[in-house]
Amino acid sequence: MLRTPVLIVGGGPVGLALAGDLAWRGVESVLVEKTDGAITQPKMDLLGPRTVEFCRRWGIAQQVTDCPYNPDHPQDNVWLESFSGYEFGREPFPTPRAEEPQPQSPVKRERCPQDMFDPILKRWVESQPRACLRYNTELVSFEEHAEGVDALLRGPEGPVKVACRYLVGADGGASLVRQRLGIEMQGKPVLTYTTNAIFRCKDFWSLHDKRKGYRFIFIGPEGTWATIVAIDGHDRFRFSVVGDETRRTLGEEEVRALIVRAMGRPFEFEILSIVPWVRRELVAERYGSQRVFLTGDAAHLNSPTGAFGMNTGMQDSVDLGWKLAAMTQGWGGPRLMASYEPERRPVALRNVEEASENLRRMISPRKHLTPAVFQPGPDGDAARRTFGDAYTEMMKREWFTLHIHLGYRYDGSPVIVPDGTRPPQDPPMVYTQTAVPGSRAPHVWLREGFSTLDLFGRGFVLMRFDPALDVSGFAAAAEKRGAPLEVVDIDDAQARALYEAPLVIVRPDGMVGWRGRGGDEGAILDVLRGA
Repeated sequence: MLRTPVLIVGGGPVGLALAGDLAWRGVESVLVEKTDGAITQPKMDLLGPRTVEFCRRWGIAQQVTDCPYNPDHPQDNVWLESFSGYEFGREPFPTPRAEEPQPQSPVKRERCPQDMFDPILKRWVESQPRACLRYNTELVSFEEHAEGVDALLRGPEGPVKVACRYLVGADGGASLVRQRLGIEMQGKPVLTYTTNAIFRCKDFWSLHDKRKGYRFIFIGPEGTWATIVAIDGHDRFRFSVVGDETRRTLGEEEVRALIVRAMGRPFEFEILSIVPWVRRELVAERYGSQRVFLTGDAAHLNSPTGAFGMNTGMQDSVDLGWKLAAMTQGWGGPRLMASYEPERRPVALRNVEEASENLRRMISPRKHLTPAVFQPGPDGDAARRTFGDAYTEMMKREWFTLHIHLGYRYDGSPVIVPDGTRPPQDPPMVYTQTAVPGSRAPHVWLREGFSTLDLFGRGFVLMRFDPALDVSGFAAAAEKRGAPLEVVDIDDAQARALYEAPLVIVRPDGMVGWRGRGGDEGAILDVLRGA
């Protein structure tokens, strides 16, 4: 019988992040993954700024920046007929090396495909003594009871029984954990049937006249039909046949012909793998039970347009991590775990819908896509300018998504103390930092290289902007409850103006939990810890 506080099922980036976050907080866990963990088809390749903020907290952000992706490869998004045909438009972005963080964050997004990111997470998790990774081991069944969960695993050495206090399903879209809980997914099960092919071509950029970029969207008379992304910035590419709601199985010969169409002429390349998959717009109707929870793709599935899937899952894991730590360490209240679903499910609904809208914008019929767009001559040039400008403007919402990655909020959470204020009503593509309770705590540089965000993570942080205020009541209340609380005096005008209150409590996940001048300290902490 193996005993552990937390059993995590699924060893993708979301499961690894949860195991690492728990160990970083001093909580033991066992993670099981039914495969050997090797990645042959990277599902994601962009870490949003919130994910990189978590990596900064964990001490692995520099490893992400230094991953093998070519740091000098331009990140432009391009829409075109083919590499040998017309280019309709381009949204330029700098190389990873040249890109700077936005003013709202101490970090920037990072191009780090899953086959590079997972090994970074795995090494970090393995470096911590409280995390145990077991590959080639699958969950067979589990039974939940009042005190915990009993699970049966099957690994290389045969069956293993596990007794745990909590079980987390990070086991993907076909989640066995979700199925065994009887939880349905709600939404649209099919947006498109898509086929991905990873191919290698060492002299790719010398075969045509198009400037380098990250993502190329191919548009023909029928509309958008395929994309190619520079998956490592060197010689490896991911080709995606967009597809529609019609189920099709593409063989290697047909995929090869479509890649040639995208180039616009025959060329030499090596196909490394072909994987069919389905774009979906689904969110679990529930996020778990009393002691079993869903995270990542087990809880929500979306089109990759916008890079929200894994990044949403990383936020799930951080929200779960501090709450599971609070429960296993004895300072979490009986209502804390019940706050996971009302905090994270609305965010998933928002992000999944936004991803689907991005897809619809990319592939929907466009009134400016006329036959003249594909014809040579002055009339064709004018048609291409009209179409290209319209498409460029339409697609900007997918390219500029800081509001999605950083602007999520936990409105109505039972473990947030509202103060009656409303957050800024930002238009799409705009993110204004706010310290309204339930929001991500704003970033301000307090000194060179040190952000307000670097204060958060281990426990509750009470930020005091007025040193005359007595906070001994908060310290005493936290000590009585065994809750970790650190008081930090902030003497910074910008931070004081942005946080808009003399006292602010930030939760271990970096979300504002309460702000004000004082009150019933014990009652405030009891709300924040779910008691």
